[in-house]
Amino acid sequence: MDNTKELSAKYNPVEVEDKWYKYWMDKGFFRSTPDEREPYCIVIPPPNVTGVLHMGHMLNNTLQDVLVRRARMKGKNACWVPGTDHASIATEAKVVAKLKAEGIEKSQLSRDEFLKHAWEWKEKHGGIILEQLKKLGASCDWDRTSFTMDPTLSESVIHVFVDLFRKGLIYRGVRMVNWDPQAKTAVSDEEVIYREVKGKLYYLNYKIEGDDGHVTIATTRPETILGDTAVCVHPNDPRYAHLKGKRLIVPLINRSVPVIFDEYVDMEFGTGALKVTPAHDVNDYMLGEKYNLEVIDIFNDDGTLNESAQLYVGMDRFEVRKQIVIDLEKAGNLAKVEDYVNKVGFSERTDAVIEPKLSMQWFLKMKDLAQPALDAVVNGDIKLHPPKFVNTYRHWMENVKDWCLSRQLWWGHRIPAWYLPEGGYIVAHNEEEAVELARKQTNNPNLQISDLRQDDDVLDTWFSSWLWPISVFNGILDPENPDIKYYYPTHDLITAPEILFFWVARMIIAGYEYMGDKPFRNVYLTGIVRDHLRRKMSKQLGNSPDPLDLIAKYGADGVRVGMLLCSPAGNDLLFDESLTEQGRNFSNKIWNAFRLVKGWQVDENAKQPESARVAVEWFNNVINMAIEQCDDDFEKYRISEALMNLYKLFWDEFSSWYLETVKPAYGQPIDATTYNATLDIFEKMLALLHPFMPFITEELWQHLRNRADGESIMVSRMPESNGFDENLLDNFERVKGIIAGIRNIRQEKNISPKHHLKALIKTNGKLDKGLEDVVVKLAGLEEFGYTDGKVEGASSFMVGVDEVYIPLEGLIDVEEERKKILAELEYTRGFLNSVMKKLSNERFVNNAPAKVVVMEQKKKSDAEAKIKALEERLNELK
Repeated sequence: MDNTKELSAKYNPVEVEDKWYKYWMDKGFFRSTPDEREPYCIVIPPPNVTGVLHMGHMLNNTLQDVLVRRARMKGKNACWVPGTDHASIATEAKVVAKLKAEGIEKSQLSRDEFLKHAWEWKEKHGGIILEQLKKLGASCDWDRTSFTMDPTLSESVIHVFVDLFRKGLIYRGVRMVNWDPQAKTAVSDEEVIYREVKGKLYYLNYKIEGDDGHVTIATTRPETILGDTAVCVHPNDPRYAHLKGKRLIVPLINRSVPVIFDEYVDMEFGTGALKVTPAHDVNDYMLGEKYNLEVIDIFNDDGTLNESAQLYVGMDRFEVRKQIVIDLEKAGNLAKVEDYVNKVGFSERTDAVIEPKLSMQWFLKMKDLAQPALDAVVNGDIKLHPPKFVNTYRHWMENVKDWCLSRQLWWGHRIPAWYLPEGGYIVAHNEEEAVELARKQTNNPNLQISDLRQDDDVLDTWFSSWLWPISVFNGILDPENPDIKYYYPTHDLITAPEILFFWVARMIIAGYEYMGDKPFRNVYLTGIVRDHLRRKMSKQLGNSPDPLDLIAKYGADGVRVGMLLCSPAGNDLLFDESLTEQGRNFSNKIWNAFRLVKGWQVDENAKQPESARVAVEWFNNVINMAIEQCDDDFEKYRISEALMNLYKLFWDEFSSWYLETVKPAYGQPIDATTYNATLDIFEKMLALLHPFMPFITEELWQHLRNRADGESIMVSRMPESNGFDENLLDNFERVKGIIAGIRNIRQEKNISPKHHLKALIKTNGKLDKGLEDVVVKLAGLEEFGYTDGKVEGASSFMVGVDEVYIPLEGLIDVEEERKKILAELEYTRGFLNSVMKKLSNERFVNNAPAKVVVMEQKKKSDAEAKIKALEERLNELK
């Protein structure tokens, strides 16, 4: 490895990042195969194949890379499995839009023709996000890249569907589902986002059949009256007691419907009378079943009205809403309209308003399957970080509903069910098995596959990704293979809280059902990346920077550090570009410190100064303590805190204290002992920082010493602590306090650094000679000593129980100093008088808030303390 090239004056990430990523790839450092080492495995939350890198991906994948790189350096066999999700709804929408732009409608194509276009789109766009992750430094085992529709993974999905069906857990039935009219498919409860929307509450008069009276109902969706099959009131509501046995007339279409009485109705809402539309409201559907009401579905799959509506056929539901209100008013059925705010469900996938719809779908019974997965998290076998999410998880799992598995799409895993010519269906792994089962079931040995019709729907995308930690290792089809036996259960999962139920809980369910064990040991839940106004970053809002632009501007390491410094687990990250700038500045700090050290001339014969000896000993203790703190932070998944502690370690302790202490005088060489110890320390610092900042640490590690080709910091060992001397650390803190105090006096008294001061300490415990030399060097002293008593005519300050005196005779203009003190005394006494006036005013003390009075009392005591100190300094100058 040629690492003799001189370092440039300024760190240039562009020159470094591509070079080292290629080196890591060429040397196969990311690859993992089972061996005798302890495994450490993470499976990537597979991003949508439609996706490009956004800020949430940046945070999530940086955290994964930090954990994987650290595990690798801890000697573990680290395996990070990458991949993408086929994302049925999102991908199909993209392909449909592309075809539309080319003048082709999906309806004009056969299923196979459409899927050919979809696969072409996937091949062209599907790998973009994974290539972008490489720019971030992601150390995935790219040879293991998986796609949820790869042959093995697809076969695993079908195998699980058939298995669950044969266990009696999957069934087919008509249920009320959330219908997305834009995507024309059912979506799960978890894919519906509820927002408060300003709308209207319409009061409509329904005539009583055979009577002059009417009943007024209130609705936010007047277009659905065309599907009304009853009106419901509370049995105890005296306003409607006269309606027993009566029927009402639905406006405009004159349908006669019964009045039913049920305690479900809230007498306080609206008029206390509820229109019942069993086909288009989940609660109405339950009333319909209870009272055997007619079910009239008035909507087409695209949200337009069908012939069952009788009116407005072919019009969009929202256009109908506008028109029907006009028509109801003309017909005399509109009593009044009020403004009303209510929660409306929107499809997470397309942002279309959800339409409750009765539909024949496939479902998975969840109650019994969910129990082991609930127990695993509640009893701590799987740990959530932060643990506050355990209660959310428990609530979801205790109230789990059956999972609607089917989606009315073509892109995805087609449901392996075949319908028989005379009715009924069979579920099979493939066409051959389907024919065989169909022949047995129909007792017709001549039946062919052409006689059967396979279900048109595909499975919910989550039905493939819930198997991800198992299927990427082929654990469903071959549960005894070496990979699944070695890597499963995986170690950590890094994901977002919003898919805790969608994906995490379901993976846990699948893990216990198919492997008899948890799929991972820990779940680290990231926060949401938000802007300074606390809005979630999104393309729609235009408040999200392009991650690749940030990397180009600040370097991958800078972006990684910027994002991680303010992202504690489970808490939202308020992103500001200044954070990535701070990350870049940290890269520059490391670069400049390295150039400083490598720029020193070394004298092999020079004796090591005592100050350098003790500094080396001190910093090795500091770094050991930092290693133990870092281990503890990672153990508790405090990754942001771990980085902040290392940031301070390098910026403050190493750069500001250690390097300043060992740095040779200008133009002078450094002794070899100190220089080599400094290189050892720098190497440890780079190793600790490598998981967070892989590129700059590799570049500097290679320059630090002569490395053989094939060596890399990423496969070197993480430094370990061999303990630390608390007494030495405490004493060095004393030294830092003494130096800071002397520097303050220099600044206060305006004493030039050229003037070497004298310092005397009144103390119970003298410092080690080396520590004394550190004080002399960094505080610019000509003499350092001890005293038993007070030193007259000296400035003094306390460091713990030590009192430090700095004789100032001849260094300051006494008369000028007296004037400054007298002026400050006059001002402070005047300030104290103004505070005393307030506190002696009974009206102020009795009427002002208690906090304000306490604040004034503090001002008084502070001013009194300052006056006393100024008077003492004045006396010292006599």
